[in-house]
Amino acid sequence: MGKKGNRQFGRSARKGGFFAAWRATLGLLGVATLMTAGFAAQGDGGLAEGKKAYEASEYAKAAQLLTEAAAAQPQNGDIELLLTKTHLELQQYDAAIKSGEKAVAINEKNSVYHEWLGHAYGEKADHSGFMSALGFAKKTRKEFVTAVELDGKNLAARQSLVEYDCAAPAMAGGGEDKAQPEISEIAKLDAAEGHYAAGNCHRQKKDFPGADGEFNKALAGRLKSDERVFDIGDYAVRQREAAMLTAVAELGAKDAPGDPRAGFYRAVGLVVEKQDAAGAERLLREYLKNAPVRSGYPRPAMAHYWLGQLAEDGGNDKAARAEYETAVKMDPKNKLAQEALKKAKKG
Repeated sequence: MGKKGNRQFGRSARKGGFFAAWRATLGLLGVATLMTAGFAAQGDGGLAEGKKAYEASEYAKAAQLLTEAAAAQPQNGDIELLLTKTHLELQQYDAAIKSGEKAVAINEKNSVYHEWLGHAYGEKADHSGFMSALGFAKKTRKEFVTAVELDGKNLAARQSLVEYDCAAPAMAGGGEDKAQPEISEIAKLDAAEGHYAAGNCHRQKKDFPGADGEFNKALAGRLKSDERVFDIGDYAVRQREAAMLTAVAELGAKDAPGDPRAGFYRAVGLVVEKQDAAGAERLLREYLKNAPVRSGYPRPAMAHYWLGQLAEDGGNDKAARAEYETAVKMDPKNKLAQEALKKAKKG
């Protein structure tokens, strides 16, 4: 099986749109890496209930609760921020932009609000026709730049800006020449974050050896962001890099105990190495039981795909086919599962 370098963002594989066209022709990534900003502490019941529904992956319920809370508290930017994230999970990009713009209007000096408005614009660009997408793409970069200008220590915004500049063509304001100084600034703030940024840029260009080296340095330097640690895990899954998967799992389990993604990446590493099949199966089934359905988390279909790989390695063709069928049913666009099921049917 060939190695793959692109990440899968959002709830399903994307097709069409300006950013998708770049990925298809140049092997580049989209710009909307979700789940990188935390929620502000609030005593508000409406926001608390909306957040509870969001964390339970009940996004339609969260949207309803948060919309009601926003009507009652029209100057609460944190409600609009969480609404932005909720609409993104629901793939309601116009609504996400509307909420993001409201948050910025409430507090134009809030770096995180600008960052997430940038994510919303980026998703809209990724799902628009070429000319419309170009305008939204430029707005995406503008919001990331503003977020960094407002708070230079907002590493999530800095990383998003680097990813944009390494992925986007010059006509949309991107360019690796812009990204390199940004990477240097990140490295000054945090060496491990700098290695992650450099690795991400290499990944955009399909320079996988370069990405491997930088990502391994980021892990060895104890990268502090759980989201970026697990993003490296996603890259390692696509590359089938067992050693990197083990490093991700160990760092993730230590710094984010209880996060089910650590178990998922450890399990995939075991499958790739063909070791401890029972342990790998246990971890994958625990992931299916405990993981939320959310951007930044491997999709449930991928856990079934790897259970299929595990069964296939063990010679249980019937079980493998059943897992692949489940994966395809859950995510009809999952090419890995499609190919594996096709092969299993022929076998």
